[in-house]
Amino acid sequence: MKTLRYITVIMAFLLSVLSCKKDKETQSPTQPTKRMTAKEILGNPDYQAISYGGYRKTSREYQPTVTQIKEDLKILKALNIKVLRTYNVQLAQASNLMKAITQLKKEDKTFEMYVMLGAWIDCKNAWTNLEPDHSVESEKNADEIKRAVDLANQYPDIIKIIAVGNEAMVRWATTYYVQPNVILKWVNHLQNLKKEGKLPKDLWVTSSDDFASWGGGDKSYHNKDLEQLIKAVDFISMHTYPYHNTHYNPQFWGIDDEEKTLSSQQKIEAAMQRAITFAQNQYHNVSKYVHSVDSTKQIHIGETGWASISNGHYGSNGSKATDEYKQALYYHNMRDWTNKEGISCFYFEAFDEPWKDAQNDKGSENHFGLFTVDGKAKYALWQSVDDHVFKGLSRDGKPIVKTFDGNTEELMKTVEMPVQRKKLATH
Repeated sequence: MKTLRYITVIMAFLLSVLSCKKDKETQSPTQPTKRMTAKEILGNPDYQAISYGGYRKTSREYQPTVTQIKEDLKILKALNIKVLRTYNVQLAQASNLMKAITQLKKEDKTFEMYVMLGAWIDCKNAWTNLEPDHSVESEKNADEIKRAVDLANQYPDIIKIIAVGNEAMVRWATTYYVQPNVILKWVNHLQNLKKEGKLPKDLWVTSSDDFASWGGGDKSYHNKDLEQLIKAVDFISMHTYPYHNTHYNPQFWGIDDEEKTLSSQQKIEAAMQRAITFAQNQYHNVSKYVHSVDSTKQIHIGETGWASISNGHYGSNGSKATDEYKQALYYHNMRDWTNKEGISCFYFEAFDEPWKDAQNDKGSENHFGLFTVDGKAKYALWQSVDDHVFKGLSRDGKPIVKTFDGNTEELMKTVEMPVQRKKLATH
């Protein structure tokens, strides 16, 4: 009997040790402890967000490979980026991204990355030689939504949000925009699939569009279909671009009379602070309208950014808004504000993508990335290079180094002073 009791005590002790070990492994701070949902991710400063394409060439004929994407994801992870935004599902990029994330999660148990999957929406005759019909949707939309549904069901641990359309309701998107009832139709379709158990119930659905499309500008956008759409989505994903408005709506841009005695650096910082205020005002205008329709609806920033090169409206012959120094100020100020306010910000974008304006190498659309195509960190990330955040990482075989070889004087030679600010007359 004594021998039996002795064995029982030993077995209990071993089971206790094993149980403690298992608990410690489960609670390890280096591993995700549970399956995160969109509700827990959005507005969480520990889950920084960014827009990602990964395209290296002047044509999307060359899709980023799984290997290339994995390289990029390791770089973004080093910056604490954990949420990516994509734009369409008809190309291989989206599915390759899912494969890359899945492989990295198997290779590294601490790897954590989620996706807001974009489903592209067009009107009839979009991107053709025919006149776009903005009152009728493209027959291709149904297939795009189906692809998004299939991918979301295949990768429920990664895809946490589906965004129906990108700037698909704003009227300046003259090539392809649709009426709000088209977006509403597909949002309701996805929400019904969730109710039927044909999509994960914790998947969130939105549409990612310009601030004006969400009622934050021209009141002509206010209508019953938009109100129904606001109620139907799980959150609002709005875009704001002070950068473009340095040309199209420049009242906030430039140097004030009372700033003439400031240093050049202080003048630029003041102008960039007004750019942030411009974005905040657009956010608050959207909030005012959206909350008049649904007071509970969350509003996050689905896109905002600042280019580093332009030979067009925003460069030397235009608003002089474009360089890496101003880009860095905008990036850090935007992150500081949104983190403080609990707003997710899908900053545009991770890496430069030369296909955006393939015929014009210095077109601004090619240069919104925080990294150049060849993996150089722009000024916004120079401190991260100094902190060895990217140690051992590379893009297409090239290590992550600073632009301008880290020479601040050379960088500042490219920085131009905004023109004198034109204030609106007051009566």
